[in-house]
Amino acid sequence: MTMKLLTASPSPFGRKVKVVAIEKGLMERIELVMLSTAPPTPNEELARENPLIKIPTLLPENGRPIPDSFVICDYLDSLHGGERVIPASGARRWEVLTVHTVGHGICEAGVLCRYESVLRPEERRWPDWLAGQMRKIDGGLDWLESNIAGVGNAGAADVDIGQVAVGCALGYLDFRFGDRGWRTAHPRLAGWYAEFAQRPSMQRTVPTA
Repeated sequence: MTMKLLTASPSPFGRKVKVVAIEKGLMERIELVMLSTAPPTPNEELARENPLIKIPTLLPENGRPIPDSFVICDYLDSLHGGERVIPASGARRWEVLTVHTVGHGICEAGVLCRYESVLRPEERRWPDWLAGQMRKIDGGLDWLESNIAGVGNAGAADVDIGQVAVGCALGYLDFRFGDRGWRTAHPRLAGWYAEFAQRPSMQRTVPTA
């Protein structure tokens, strides 16, 4: 019996779960169910499993559906005996969770920019709102550049949830906003990502349209 992950290839949040599953040897227990969903066109299959109609959603082998990428990764941490991607305690826990929040926030702002730029009718788009979301992205990138030591070793044997969130955020920027050239102003972050992106878990989960 396998779990099912309701997700979509472009989603950085779904990618986070897949990267963690691969890193922890759990991917063979997960069946990927690719869905198309967006605020103006919600997916009814997804709505039956998650009242918020958001991806990713995990359908475990037993029990109720689990929404939210962070909660799903926390659940996956309970299924393996290795180093946890979410440290249980200590100073490192708070450092990892802080890095995760920044990476996750960049993803959220990026997805909202994508919705505003592509899904909203052109005559209803709000340039100032879009600029506000882009400012969050730029602020997050600046913070990561200044705190790259806290992000941790990109080539470490065991990744943490903060690193995965940052890697998926940067991958999403390349995927959807490749013309912004974030690397120029963030050389240390760019170097970190160049190494992290070579991990097999990242190579196997490159987003597609």
